Amino acid sequence: MTTINVYLTFNGNCFEAFNFYKSVFGGEFPYVGRFKDMPSEAPIPDEMKEKIMHISLPISTETILMGSDASDAFGHATVIGNNFSISINTSTVEEADRLFSGLVQGGIITMPMNQTFWGAYFGMLTDKFGIQWMLNVDVNPKL
Repeated sequence: MTTINVYLTFNGNCFEAFNFYKSVFGGEFPYVGRFKDMPSEAPIPDEMKEKIMHISLPISTETILMGSDASDAFGHATVIGNNFSISINTSTVEEADRLFSGLVQGGIITMPMNQTFWGAYFGMLTDKFGIQWMLNVDVNPKL
């Protein structure tokens, strides 16, 4: 089964925004990850350590609102109006690779498909129309 969700990017106020969305939609956060929790060979700037690396809020059985803070320190500044990605979750690596290969034609690979520290097979791209996409397969979920 393939699902598509919206992934929002914030400029330091992701947790505040998601608490607001939680007050509107209800529910609980199954995971709140901060940048300090991320394994990194490069030092994480002090001002980013407590910021949100990933948060999710289930809206229904099919829909999850997801988000994170972004930073110039990580090569991605938040631009209001362009601060979202479309997140695709597939059930197989093969389907994720197929969709990634199709969407990236004429576009730019932001992060190649690969195994991640959180146990997923994951990649990011910007298509030739400027739309940002994330593809994910929970092959060995740790979060």
